[in-house]
Amino acid sequence: MRAVAATNPDLVVICSYPPDSVGMVKAVNEIGFKPKMIGGGMVGLQATALKVQLGPMLKGFVNYDWWLPVPKMQFSGVEDLIKRYQARAAAEGVDALGSYMAPSGYAQLQVLQQAITATKSIEDKKLADYIRASTFKTVLGDVKFGKDGEWAQSRVLQIQFHDVKANDVEQFRTMNTQTVLTPADYKSGNVIYPEAK
Repeated sequence: MRAVAATNPDLVVICSYPPDSVGMVKAVNEIGFKPKMIGGGMVGLQATALKVQLGPMLKGFVNYDWWLPVPKMQFSGVEDLIKRYQARAAAEGVDALGSYMAPSGYAQLQVLQQAITATKSIEDKKLADYIRASTFKTVLGDVKFGKDGEWAQSRVLQIQFHDVKANDVEQFRTMNTQTVLTPADYKSGNVIYPEAK
């Protein structure tokens, strides 16, 4: 990270898996590196345990996520799912928020359930044909797939961390420390650029 900082870049893009994501965030903070924008595809920073561990070190990082409690993403059933998940998670000692995996995992099963019900089959080809041609009502809103199997409308969020004050989970239950930048349909605020602002 010292070598990257020595080049004085405006933008630093990091694509990493959890151990390296944590290491990069720590290294950036350790050396006081302040590019105008930093982040990218950092797997792991969506997990509650890592958000809590890193706390204020996340300030300014831009990253992807799948669902956050912004008003524009309060699809039918998602609030109930999150409440049920969080109650169970507390008892099981797992991810206290569940916003990263629970809605998308549940939506995947809703798509499969609706396809099985509609086709009255569990045959792969019948299910695949139905899924390719249909729109599904899920906790992530209406889901339809494109010609290559991707979502017809992208739901990958680009978010920015800000105002993270401590290493507690409560600050991540709301949108007080994260802003959804894109896609426009779910945007909750504007990017802070340069981050030093």
